[in-house]
Amino acid sequence: MSARVDWSSAPAGPLRGEIEVPGDKSISHRAVMLAALADGVSEIDGFLEGEDTRATAAIFRALGVRIEAPSPARRIVHGVGIGGLAPASDDLDCGNSGTAMRLLAGLLAGQAFDSRLVGDASLSRRPMRRVVDPLRAMGARIADAGDGCPPLSITGQARLRGLAHAPEVASAQVKSALLLAGLYAKGETRVAERHPTRDYTERMLAAFGWPIRYRPGVAELSGGHRLRATGMHVPGDFSSAAFFLVAASVVPGSRLLLRGVGLNPRRTGLLEVLRAMGADIREHAAREQGGERVADLEVRHAPLQGIDVPPALVPDMIDEFPALFVAAAAASGRTRVSGAAELRVKESDRIAVMASGLRALGIDVVETPDGALIEGGRCAGGEVDSAGDHRIAMAFTVAGLVASGALRIRDCANVATSFPGFAELARRAGFGLIDA
Repeated sequence: MSARVDWSSAPAGPLRGEIEVPGDKSISHRAVMLAALADGVSEIDGFLEGEDTRATAAIFRALGVRIEAPSPARRIVHGVGIGGLAPASDDLDCGNSGTAMRLLAGLLAGQAFDSRLVGDASLSRRPMRRVVDPLRAMGARIADAGDGCPPLSITGQARLRGLAHAPEVASAQVKSALLLAGLYAKGETRVAERHPTRDYTERMLAAFGWPIRYRPGVAELSGGHRLRATGMHVPGDFSSAAFFLVAASVVPGSRLLLRGVGLNPRRTGLLEVLRAMGADIREHAAREQGGERVADLEVRHAPLQGIDVPPALVPDMIDEFPALFVAAAAASGRTRVSGAAELRVKESDRIAVMASGLRALGIDVVETPDGALIEGGRCAGGEVDSAGDHRIAMAFTVAGLVASGALRIRDCANVATSFPGFAELARRAGFGLIDA
């Protein structure tokens, strides 16, 4: 178990310079998974050295895949082929990663052997039925703890059948789990979403040579094909960049350049929302890396104005809402968020935890079942609890930059799951951030 870590974030002067955020967590997970199932050797550059992604790599080593780490942020994966995984001798520990557990539930449902997916205390409280139920409809044999939460016990040798699924709540993790199960299913698997979610899995399956048809909101594939090893460079994680985009927007006099940030169109809803609020964020050197759009982002301070966040953008920014809540708190006027009920079942209830923290700092926040009304104002100093949620901890470090006094943030150890080195990089950019 990680040792307790608290931070203190204090008001700061202008943020300046050039920074590079770590590799995209979602892509890093998927790159290891598909490389493990491919024929041949795949090289992955820009791999996120976080606890979540390392847990995924450790799981595939336990399943018989040779994975080398010749240098930081680099992995060489010796694929075993679509049917080459071997049974593990123990439980498969996903740590704090809901992405790993949900995607692996789909991938392991089609194997010939039994598996058991476990996680830490936080992950063990997260609901899994929205992914388990459609997998069961495909023929998977999966048992949960009895309350819809982990651990997940998966019985092998299930005969999976393709499924046409239209989820009530859009989720890239659920879609990805079904597509990965579909690799082993007889017939076609089709997922149709009311609101399109990020398409990392679809793009990566295509890059590894699996026949797949997809467009925003729809993805379909059939089983019975092979994956071919490939090389890939993981772009910078937009969710990690989000904290710096908001920080430089709200701290007067700031100018930051973020190098090599991934701009998948199903991931950048926050970028559109910040611009609608008045943010000055410009793209330079747009390019493509491994099928993903990438650019350098230049952000300068600009006064923000509260808005009604368009519900259509919510699925494209679901991981960035803690950062958005802080932007809304620093803006003039009211920001309204709706259609974001999924935030209540993330690493924490992000609506409740962010609302409670901002109210403790003197910001007027009214919770709703699927969002919040946030009245912008000046944050006071004080103390907030991140509830062990890495994105909430990082979001409150941004709030501390524009508070009237120092802000103590409790329980920040889990930042290492998604953004190791965040504190060091933040200090280099000009954050007033210290261990408390």
